[in-house]
Amino acid sequence: MPNATVFLTHPDCVRHEMGSGHPESPQRLKSVLAAIEAAGLAASLDMREAPPASREAIERVHEREHVDGIFEAAPQSGYAYLDPDTSMNAASLSAALRAAGAVVAATDAVLAGEARRAFCAVRPPGHHATRARPMGFCIFNNVAIGAAHALEAHGLERVAVLDFDVHHGNGTEDAFHDDPRVMLCSTFQHPYYPYSGADSGNEHIVNVPLPAMTDGRGFRAAVERFWMPALERYRPQLVFVSAGFDAHRDDPLAYLKLDDEDYRWVTERLVEVAERDAQGRVVSTLEGGYNTEALGRCVVEHLRVLMA
Repeated sequence: MPNATVFLTHPDCVRHEMGSGHPESPQRLKSVLAAIEAAGLAASLDMREAPPASREAIERVHEREHVDGIFEAAPQSGYAYLDPDTSMNAASLSAALRAAGAVVAATDAVLAGEARRAFCAVRPPGHHATRARPMGFCIFNNVAIGAAHALEAHGLERVAVLDFDVHHGNGTEDAFHDDPRVMLCSTFQHPYYPYSGADSGNEHIVNVPLPAMTDGRGFRAAVERFWMPALERYRPQLVFVSAGFDAHRDDPLAYLKLDDEDYRWVTERLVEVAERDAQGRVVSTLEGGYNTEALGRCVVEHLRVLMA
């Protein structure tokens, strides 16, 4: 379907799991896929299988030793623990490669004019993975790999990464803190894991820490006051989204109070930025969200706006 929103996922992203009771569970992605089907959106999406990312694409962001370490740690059975929160099973290496590859392929599709928008329904998430280490449920930094691909393979001069996950995207900041070709705009609960972001940033890293119990009104005010003027000055040629839905009031892992409608609103605002400056081009990828019912609903709200 020409110009339909591209939707990338892969079965290995469901097969990846980190043990019984882990909040970053396969049920997250199952709930997203079920919610999209129940909402009647699947038939209008350009559904594609996420390919694995190449070593070249991954190493634009991650040190070679980091990548080698992930390949060497990948188990044939059981679990390999990368940090206290992050582990791998037999499907995890493929899932991580395809989560990063989804964002690369989405970037290619959007910049080739096959679609203006893309959503990557993948896990593991990525925005905590730094150049040198996996952490916080993240193995490779999917959105950063996509942004670096847009710059290096497609020659773009300015891209934006908009991150509304409840946790600071420390890995994305680590990747681009000294690279003004990428503007990172983020909101996050602070102080909270990974206990960073409040005292960093620069002209192209726009961090907006929010205190616990901030609701949708406070979130919207932060986006309007800090993100939107910076993005208007910056004029990105492509908008990436670290789409974490764990700032929702029903999420069990954090203490912000956003509603479904707040995710629709912020998606409308980021699409306005893309329409004004980036030919409408948006590549979004799933990050957090641990109440699976709320996650499914909010992804549907996000997708409806991207598809409009």
